[in-house]
Amino acid sequence: MTHAVPCADSPATRLATRLAFFVSGFGMACWAPLVPYAKARLDIGEAVLGLLLLCLGAGSMLSMPVAGVLAGRIGARPVILVGGVGLCCAMPLLAGADFSLLLALALALFGASLGAMDVAMNIHAVEVANDAPVPLMSGFHGLFSLGGFVGSLGMTGLLAAGLAPLTAILVALVVVITGLALAAPRLLRTRSAGSGPLFVVPRGLVLLLGALTFAMFLAEGALLDWGAILLVGLGAANIVPVLFSAAGRQGTMPANLAVAAVTTVGYAGVLAGPALVGFVAQGLGLVTAFVILGVLMLSAPLTALWFVR
Repeated sequence: MTHAVPCADSPATRLATRLAFFVSGFGMACWAPLVPYAKARLDIGEAVLGLLLLCLGAGSMLSMPVAGVLAGRIGARPVILVGGVGLCCAMPLLAGADFSLLLALALALFGASLGAMDVAMNIHAVEVANDAPVPLMSGFHGLFSLGGFVGSLGMTGLLAAGLAPLTAILVALVVVITGLALAAPRLLRTRSAGSGPLFVVPRGLVLLLGALTFAMFLAEGALLDWGAILLVGLGAANIVPVLFSAAGRQGTMPANLAVAAVTTVGYAGVLAGPALVGFVAQGLGLVTAFVILGVLMLSAPLTALWFVR
C-alpha cells in the first residue's frame, strides 16, 4: 500500500516536479561551456577527452536502473534529493579538476546524479500526472528544456564576462541549490510497502516503449553532434513525454521499474546515436543516415495508430 503526503494532484507537487526538471536540465547544460576549459586545463587531446566524456554516460547508465528500484522502495523524493546533492558535489569538480582521473570521477558522479534524478523525477511526474485532470508530462519536460537553455546561456554569459570557470559554476550552484530547496518540501512523500520485486525483466509493452524511446533519443543524440535541423529535436520533444506517461500507466510491470527501464534504454540511444550515424554516414552518406533517423522517428506515430486500431 502506498501513502502520499501531500496530495499528488496539487499546485505544490506540480511546482516541485517542474523545479526538479528545471534543475536537472540546468545542471546538465552547465557542463557543455566548461568542456573547452577542461581540455585546456588538463592539456589533453580530443581522443582522451572523448574517453573522459564516456564516464558521464557510464555513470548515468549505471545509476538509472538502481534509481528505479530505490524510487519504488523508498519513494522518488529521496532519490531526487540525493541526486541533487550529488550534482552539487560534482559541479565544482568539473570546473576545477586539474588531473584526468579527478575529472573522470567527477564526470561519473555528475552522470550518475543526473541519471538518478532523471529516473526519479519522471516517476514522480507520472504519479502527479496520473492524478491530474489535464495532461502535464509535456509541460514537465518543457521545464527540463528551459533549464537547459537557461543553464547554457547563463554559463556562457558568465564565462564571456571574464569569470573563472570555478566562480561561474559556483554562481550556477546557487540556482541549483535554490531550486532543490524550494522543491524538497513539496515533493510527494511516497513509500512502497516493499512486497514487490527488486528487479523485473522488461517485457511486453515496456519493451516496445523502450524501443520507441531509444529511437527518439537516438535521433536526438545524433542531432546534437551531426545536425542543425531543429525540427527533428522538436518532434522528439513532443513524443518522449507521451512515452514516459505510457510507461507509468501500463500494467505489465511496476511503474517505477518500467519508467527506469524506458529511461535507461532511451538514454542508451543518446549515447549510441552519434556513433551509429557516423558509421552509416561513412558508408552511405550523411543524408542517408538522416533519412534512416526519420524512418525511426516514424515508428512512434505508426505504433500509436496500430494501438488505436
